[in-house]
Amino acid sequence: PPQSLPQLKMRRDNLDNLPEIMVPEGYVVRTYQPGDEAAWCDIMEGNVGSNWTVEKCREKMMGDPRFQPDNLFFITHNDQPVASACAWSDDPKNKIVGIVHMVAALESHRGRGLGTLLNAVVLNRLKELGYQQVTLNTDDWRLPAVKSYLTADFRPEPIHESHPHRWENILKQLGISEE
Repeated sequence: PPQSLPQLKMRRDNLDNLPEIMVPEGYVVRTYQPGDEAAWCDIMEGNVGSNWTVEKCREKMMGDPRFQPDNLFFITHNDQPVASACAWSDDPKNKIVGIVHMVAALESHRGRGLGTLLNAVVLNRLKELGYQQVTLNTDDWRLPAVKSYLTADFRPEPIHESHPHRWENILKQLGISEE
């Protein structure tokens, strides 16, 4: 779709019945450690934006006053970060709506349930922090991600006139009938 269209939004109305955190064999979940910036850039590159540099990463993520090291998760394989997601909030003082933010995995590790794992980890963290609802933004072409969000009880939240039609297409592509 043309860049002018806004991202799609999804919402989870509560943090009840969260998906279980199941870590596939050979993977480890940990939080941010200083020095992870380059690995984070590699994971984000082409998945969430492009032309990431360590400097841009520090400015956009670690340099943001809302950044909390304990809320940035990595999945590692042989000690190398291969996937990442962040428990985020536009307003950390207001503990109502949390955000599943910057979810991505290296192409070589896709299709192994890491997105589902990241959803579970971030949702559980947001619940721990006291949030009541969760939103996220995604794109039409991220079908595996959208599928994992739907599985985690996120629902489409149309907030733009282009959304209902785009959601219809996505659900059709995923073979899901609208409820």
